[in-house]
Amino acid sequence: MTPPLDRFETTRLLAERLVPEHLPEVHRMHQDPVQMEYLGGVRDAAASATYLERNLRHWEEHGFGLWILRLRETGEVAGRALLRHLDIAGVDEVETGYSFHPAFWGRGLATETTLACLRIGHQGLGLRSIVAVTHPANLASHRVLTKAGMFKDRELRLDGSPQLLYRSNPSHQPSS
Repeated sequence: MTPPLDRFETTRLLAERLVPEHLPEVHRMHQDPVQMEYLGGVRDAAASATYLERNLRHWEEHGFGLWILRLRETGEVAGRALLRHLDIAGVDEVETGYSFHPAFWGRGLATETTLACLRIGHQGLGLRSIVAVTHPANLASHRVLTKAGMFKDRELRLDGSPQLLYRSNPSHQPSS
């Protein structure tokens, strides 16, 4: 039995399990065209509610999922992170991912978050492999995933969109 994963901490962030009360914050993220540029674009209230419900269900079924990230210093919501199941060409993978409000970009928070999620996945959940999916044009994300010790596995299409699949290499995880 794995320990509860409702919360985790990094040097600068506090992560809390997604709950229904996070809907306004999730919708705020989904309304930002800059933040959502490589994440399928802006979503309306109904799409945000569907996203929230799907991610709450993932928690119920798997005991892990999406976290809301707050700055440790102020408690301000900075973004979100995730570990969740994803079907890739008929294969059940566990993906890690993140999204931050643009005001928090360029601070190394995405790398810090990705390293924490990889540790939770490998050490806490015993996963042998974790993937990340990113748009080919999202060069900042490519750098984050590479810094976190992931390697580009292959190109693929998800929901009709070109993506790059990165994969963890648990035998070579850099320390944070």
